[in-house]
Formats: sequence, structure tokens, C-alpha cells
Amino acid sequence: MTATSSDIEKAAGVLRAGGLVALPTETVYGLGANAEDPAAVTRIFEVKGRPPTHPLIVHVAAAAQLDDWVAEVPPAARLLADRFWPGPLTLVLRRGTRVPLEATGGLETVAVRVPDHPVALALLSAFGGGVTAPSANRFGQVSPTTAANVRSELGGAVDFVLDGGPCEVGVESTIVDVTGEQPAILRPGGVTREDLAAVLGHPVAVPSTSGVRVPGQHPSHYAPRARVVLVEPKKILAEAELAQEDGCQVGVFLPPQLADAPVKAHAVVVLPESPAAYARGLYGFLRELDQQGCDLIVASLPPEEGLGLAIGNRLRRAAGPRAVT
Repeated sequence: MTATSSDIEKAAGVLRAGGLVALPTETVYGLGANAEDPAAVTRIFEVKGRPPTHPLIVHVAAAAQLDDWVAEVPPAARLLADRFWPGPLTLVLRRGTRVPLEATGGLETVAVRVPDHPVALALLSAFGGGVTAPSANRFGQVSPTTAANVRSELGGAVDFVLDGGPCEVGVESTIVDVTGEQPAILRPGGVTREDLAAVLGHPVAVPSTSGVRVPGQHPSHYAPRARVVLVEPKKILAEAELAQEDGCQVGVFLPPQLADAPVKAHAVVVLPESPAAYARGLYGFLRELDQQGCDLIVASLPPEEGLGLAIGNRLRRAAGPRAVT
């Protein structure tokens, strides 16, 4: 059931009282707290099991509020905010005094965005301030794209869950650092590199490393319980068969061009042809193969153009080295 106006007022009250609210955005569901309440922000890190040095994103209701949260707004940042907000774009700028260091992981930069979801915008307007909101899941695991995902993973650790239906974009926002001479993409996401270049009038770099810490840079992130192995598309069938013969419960992300091919695997997800549909369904596909008991997922990277850049980033992190426990 979609959140009602009374639900939104209740959620705003929870935020004012220092509580945590799970809220829908167009990207994924976020775990929100009053951005100006250090104790509430600290509780986000505790609930997620997130390292306190990993900065959060401050969500605000409108581009006009950007100046309230940052020290300065360069022309490129203003241009991008005017074009893409509300939307899946996060801008990294110099921290304003209103933002506590707890929200920035101790950094003098802050990440800010305006989400493009009616429930999130209604909550931000009713609350009247900024809301820090990383994804509403345990740190490093698959991001939630439905309210049910949030409830199943975080349960009673969240004071209130706003249901806004399934997320439309399905992968997190693009994070762009606009503190330097040229904007740079620190995390690809729902706004494509090509979209940014068209507005800025020049190509936008995607550096492999950055001196600015932002969400989503951990080597293992967005990870299901199953181990993820990435191979070339033409090797997917052979890799799956070999792993299945070795005793693995194999799940396969099958590219659409191989949809009719016979697959020796425990479970198969046939990927949609549309990159937007793939991005929207990505985390659900990973959860589905976990639920079907897979212990290995074989996938390939899409072409790194459009949303393929963000999808590839998430798959690489999902396949990244995990801490041994």
C-alpha cells in the first residue's frame, strides 16, 4: 500500500524526534535521519553496520535549498542541479556549517541530492529539513527496491517504513564531484555519463580512484549471499555448466541474445533487452537467485554506455573480494 498523507506526517514526526524512517526514492529505498541531528545520524551507521568514515547523502526537497547546505555552489554544480533535480544525481560540494561531520564521515565535503519520488518529496517538505539517507539495508549487501525488502532485512531497527511502491530507476544515484576544476563521476548511476556530457558541453571523467570518499566505493558492495563470478558473455553457458558439475547451486544472468539457449544451472534469470529495465530489476534479480538457494551467480558485464556503466559498476562490486568471517 502506498504511503498516505497521514503516514508522511507521522514519518516527519519520527524524524523530528530523532528516529529512523525508511523512505522510497526513484533509485532505492533509503534509511533516513534528520541530517542535523548527530545522534540520529550515528544511529544509521549502527543499524546498517556501516563504517563511520563512509559519508552519507543529504536529501533535500528542492534545488533552491542547495545553498543552505554547502559552502559554495560552482557554476557547473548549479547547471547540473537545475537540469537533473529532482533526479538520480548527487553532487559533492564543500560542506556548509549546517551539516555535522557525522553525516560526512569526517570530511569537509558533503553529498547532496533532490530525489525524484512523490513520497520522498512530500516527506522532505513536511519535515522541512535535510534527511541523510543511505540505502536501507545492511552495509555491503543488496540494496532494497521495495518496502518489503526493507522490512525483511532491517525489521524493527527502523522506526517507520514509508511504502512508495517499487523503485523506478533501481540503481543508486550518479555521484559527481564538483569541487575540482572539472566535474568527475565518482559513482555511475541513474544519470548517465552521456547525459552529463551533453549538459556540460564536454566529456566527464570516471576516475578509477579519488581522494574524495563517497558511498559505494567499498570493494565489495551490493553483494548477494551467493558468490558472483563475471565472465565474457560467450563463456556464460560453459562456466555455469562447469560450476554445476562441481557441485555448486548455480544461478545465471542470461543475456537476452542467449534466451533460447539450453542452460545447465539451478536457476536462470533471462535479462531484459532494455538497459533501463535491467537496471530497474538488477537488485531484484540478485535477491531472487539468493532466495532460490544459489551459492554462485554467473554473469557478464554489459557494454559500458548509458546505464550499462552503472550496471557494470554494481556487478563488479557484487563480485568484489569479501571479508572472511
